[in-house]
Amino acid sequence: MPQQVRRHIGQALYTAQQGMTDPAAKPLKGFGGARVMEIVERYRTDAYRAVYTAHFEDAVYVLHVFQKKSKSGIATPKHELELIRERLAEAERHHRERRN
Repeated sequence: MPQQVRRHIGQALYTAQQGMTDPAAKPLKGFGGARVMEIVERYRTDAYRAVYTAHFEDAVYVLHVFQKKSKSGIATPKHELELIRERLAEAERHHRERRN
């Protein structure tokens, strides 16, 4: 991932850690409102995405970061969404265990 992309995504995640939403972050469709957020960064002819959840009071979990390959237009591929769902469930389990 290019340095410029990492820097931009890192800044957006830092903003999430501060309890705010970066202008580059948008809710990922299919996850119920702003529960899961997506940062889209374009670099040259490529698109990169970072998906995170900040719906826990004291934690931000980065669920997936990937380069988007344009096989289905702008939509996130189904296998990427399945991976995000699995990682969200794991983050929820981890957060519960951490609180107990």
